Amino acid sequence: MLEATPLGEEWILRHDSDTLPAAVPGCVHTDLMAAGVIPDPFLGRNETEVAWVGRREWTYEREIGGSWGQEQTDLVFDGLDTVAEISLDGRLLGKVRNMHRSYRFDVTGLSGRLSVRFVSAYAEAEAMRGRVGERPAAYAEPYQYLRKMACSFGWDWGPTLVTAGIWRPVRLEHWSTARIARVRPLVTVEEGAGVVELAVEVERTRVEAPLAVEATVAGVRARAEIEGAGGVVRLRVPDAELWWPRGYGEQPLYDVELRLLHGDDALDVWRRRIGFRTVELDRRPDAHGTGFTLVVNGERLFARGVNWIPDDVFPSRITRERYRERLEQAAGAGVDLVRIWGGGIYESEDFYDACDELGLLVWQDFPFACAAYPEEQPLRGEVEAEARENVVRLMPHPSLVLWNGNNENLWGFRDWEWEPRLAGDSWGEGYYLGVLPRVVAELDPTRPYTAGSPWSGSWRHHPNDPAHGTHHSWEVWNREDYADYRLSVPRFVAEFGWQAPPAYATLRRALPGEELAPDSPGMLHHQKADDGNGKLERGLERHFAVPDGDFDRWHYLTQLNQARAVAAGIEHWRAHWPVCAGTIVWQLNDCWPVTSWAAIDGDGREKPLYHELKRLYADRLLTVQGAAGGRLVLAAVNQAARDWTSPLTLRRMSVEGEVLGQADVELAAGARTVARVEVPRELTPVGPKEFLVADAWGSPRSGEAESVGGLRALHFPVPDRDVAYPAPRFEVAPAPAGITVTARTLVRDLLLQADRLEPGARADKGLVTLLPGEEVTIGVRGWKTPDAKTARSALYCVEPTR
Repeated sequence: MLEATPLGEEWILRHDSDTLPAAVPGCVHTDLMAAGVIPDPFLGRNETEVAWVGRREWTYEREIGGSWGQEQTDLVFDGLDTVAEISLDGRLLGKVRNMHRSYRFDVTGLSGRLSVRFVSAYAEAEAMRGRVGERPAAYAEPYQYLRKMACSFGWDWGPTLVTAGIWRPVRLEHWSTARIARVRPLVTVEEGAGVVELAVEVERTRVEAPLAVEATVAGVRARAEIEGAGGVVRLRVPDAELWWPRGYGEQPLYDVELRLLHGDDALDVWRRRIGFRTVELDRRPDAHGTGFTLVVNGERLFARGVNWIPDDVFPSRITRERYRERLEQAAGAGVDLVRIWGGGIYESEDFYDACDELGLLVWQDFPFACAAYPEEQPLRGEVEAEARENVVRLMPHPSLVLWNGNNENLWGFRDWEWEPRLAGDSWGEGYYLGVLPRVVAELDPTRPYTAGSPWSGSWRHHPNDPAHGTHHSWEVWNREDYADYRLSVPRFVAEFGWQAPPAYATLRRALPGEELAPDSPGMLHHQKADDGNGKLERGLERHFAVPDGDFDRWHYLTQLNQARAVAAGIEHWRAHWPVCAGTIVWQLNDCWPVTSWAAIDGDGREKPLYHELKRLYADRLLTVQGAAGGRLVLAAVNQAARDWTSPLTLRRMSVEGEVLGQADVELAAGARTVARVEVPRELTPVGPKEFLVADAWGSPRSGEAESVGGLRALHFPVPDRDVAYPAPRFEVAPAPAGITVTARTLVRDLLLQADRLEPGARADKGLVTLLPGEEVTIGVRGWKTPDAKTARSALYCVEPTR
């Protein structure tokens, strides 16, 4: 039987004659931090102090033995970042240049000092640029000239920390006769039965040895002989339970085991978990353009998505537990799809395992983002090799439903003045429309492929045409107000978003000792977007009275404005299902503490946007939308499997709490549909002192705005800066594991910033609007000494309270 010897211990990191202990998996930056050689680059402006690290050569070394009692011993690296030479006892084993691949070297009979020498990624990228010529990109760093996590070189939300190291596990594998080299599982559903076809490739030390494979799943067993280097075994599981995305059903997972046999002796074993489901991408043309609708097990979905970036700029630090926590946060916000963005990595098995268990669909970008990528060798060969490896590696996961060729490169070619600058040079089109779809079609025909995001489906339409395929909506934020989201109905919105600073406790940790201000040195350093603060300010001024010199209120309002912006988009687009079939918010997470588009900041704290997503991505949503002729329409979005019938109360109210008009109607929305109720003209609010309240009651209830079963939509006819809000009055009382707030006036978008109470404290809800007499209980985890007076100091609402 194949045996493995982990090689995670006893490494040293060498630069010239200096050495220090090294952690594997890890990277040079984390080793230097652990040794006290460099400061934490996430704090203050330390990022600039450690820029030299990415320009040096570094060597990892350790001793390995050489007597293992089997016919062959292989040295296996699951990941090397990025350009390296591997030697053992002075003998060169190989040279590598791709962070996204694994590597295997025959070291049978060898022992001595194992050395992995990393060349600066800058040096390799700049040398490649010199050979193939300049290519345009969104950023000045040379990330497109080598196969490495692009955001190592910085992004408009990330630091420039160009890493090197053994970033995934390394081991010795000892085996005899044969081993399993690759298993490619094709998992399908045929007439109610689950079908698993396992294409097996083997490597041999004895060519003549007769081999067989035996596979089992759900009590079904099958056997096949191995002819030469491979074979196929097929299993049929009657009445297999289907795997569903969260909110549509359960996520049953089946253990698959495949054993490689020589007679009765098991030589190697391969184990994975699979799920039975079908997936299609409906891109048929229709009266509105060209659709883009995911269909799982025959069920058409409105995808409630978030974009995922690497959760740490040093990805070797991301543990299985951290992946699980972050993805549970996503599921807790109502998310059912996670797009792995193309400037990052193919994630670890831990990520996809969690998605399988949580019912989170995965849209996987191939790692290409915001640049023209050369197609010359050796890059072309590296791209195909990494694609082949990772497609097969990820195939067992039922959560994976879509392969995407790139992020914004087709759009960039057409719109960002790349085409004339390239003057016929290669730029990646051969990857997205050639190599990658060919690899996916050959290896993984069970999943759809799309050439890019955004992409209209062909060059007949503009790549970012909202009427065709996927759309990235960035005029809003960059130039326009978020009210403009309501001007179009894209078929699928794969990126849109708005910035906000991270949580207060995150800022205090990242900027120790700094007097916080929007333009203080540390705040500006942790703002990487072009004119980011200017866009924040202009976006704020359109809606709120901008506080002068009050950082705490600026912090609250910018976070609120982020939530308002995303809500404007999602409410509008969900109301237009099935024409629009999905939204993917930019972005779920951060890789360090920074002002960004994230709903969860770099320390894992949830911004107000996160709490708003719970409402926006719930199965049922009420939203007030504009209609022709200045009329208001209430859209009742029902993505649940059951019909939604409910009493609906519409109230025209004054900001002082007086009911100026009311209508009670019956709401009826079929399963997976949107119902529309026209608001009577006499209930349409006018001016700065009125607003509309729509309540749908799932069951009789009283008092509490957040009662189970009740949904509410609000409409104010003027921006907040013009609303004649009364001075807010509310009472705060202790509650089990939290506080209860009772409003005596209108209280708009009440938020408890729990991390101001204690850095580890978390509130379970935020941005709650209370009418006079209503109350809400806010649960707080991690608050050791709760009291109402202290809580009041951390409560914020739209109307100034201090």
